[in-house]
Amino acid sequence: MNLTKADIENIMIRWSEAWNRHDLDEVMDLFHEEALFENWTGGSARGKETLRRAWTPWFENHGGFQFVTEQFIIVEDEQKVIWQWHLAWPSMEKGCAGKPERRRGVDIIRFQDGKVVEKITYSKTTIEIDGRPVNLSP
Repeated sequence: MNLTKADIENIMIRWSEAWNRHDLDEVMDLFHEEALFENWTGGSARGKETLRRAWTPWFENHGGFQFVTEQFIIVEDEQKVIWQWHLAWPSMEKGCAGKPERRRGVDIIRFQDGKVVEKITYSKTTIEIDGRPVNLSP
């Protein structure tokens, strides 16, 4: 089942709204059973239930997060989206805990059978804390 560009856009709007409501059940509803997730630190999870177990503590412990969509680039014939976003939340970085943090990134999201089957996340190594750039690279 291939999605139309409008279908993909509607799913991505639902997706970003679910994230920002911190609604793990809604987010997980959009994933394929065989989903693969790779995060910006190199960690990964394969399978919808494995991913739910991995994300449950994150959702429970990071209630202040908001993903702000900068743009969706939809590639209908490849059933793929490039989601450019920034994450706004209370920082967890050493020495900056609780200060406002802004982190920019991109997800490459691929669909299969109308569900997200792959989500690969990339993030900049420079973030903003209290409006000032902070380099995370060693």
